[in-house]
Amino acid sequence: MEVISKPVATSIDTMAEQVFAESISLLGGLKKLVEYRNLTWLPSLAEAAYVVVLRNEAMKSYAEIARELGITEQTARNIATADEEKVRAYLAQEVESADEHIAGGLAKLAYRKLKKEGRLGKEVRLAQREAEVLGIDWAVHVLARIKGLNFPVEKEQLIERLRGLVIKDRKAEEILEKLEYPVKTPAELLHRIKEQL
Repeated sequence: MEVISKPVATSIDTMAEQVFAESISLLGGLKKLVEYRNLTWLPSLAEAAYVVVLRNEAMKSYAEIARELGITEQTARNIATADEEKVRAYLAQEVESADEHIAGGLAKLAYRKLKKEGRLGKEVRLAQREAEVLGIDWAVHVLARIKGLNFPVEKEQLIERLRGLVIKDRKAEEILEKLEYPVKTPAELLHRIKEQL
């Protein structure tokens, strides 16, 4: 059965960036992430933001999301079905652990907040200075350019997609030359790039 997606006026990339930024805000802001050394959450948050937006705004199936983002269907499902209230309780330290996809629950909380406040789809960007502190700007641009790429992926495919992108004053092609291949997931790609910076 073919599912017909509702039209989306604002780009998925813009909405995913908003959910990503709001997720960071819900965590206490960029400074809190630096203080707690939770920078490893960034790739998962970016991936979760895309899953939530693709599922709720573009009405994509788990299989379509998995293909588009280069993740498994189960990962897409875990993100989209994470219990955001359990994640909220975990982040508020009301419970010691959460058997939920933390980034997924956080992205869902952020999505619902943006939607409720009528801010989803509006052109809102992270402050340039804050984005540069953690390198979030390059991560979001990388994810936007590799959207739809099937993983695992080899160097040639990544160079083709990221050609011309500058990451922290370095050409993406230069960084990609130093990575180990194949790269299995978008999150792994972001992690490997971050190691080279």
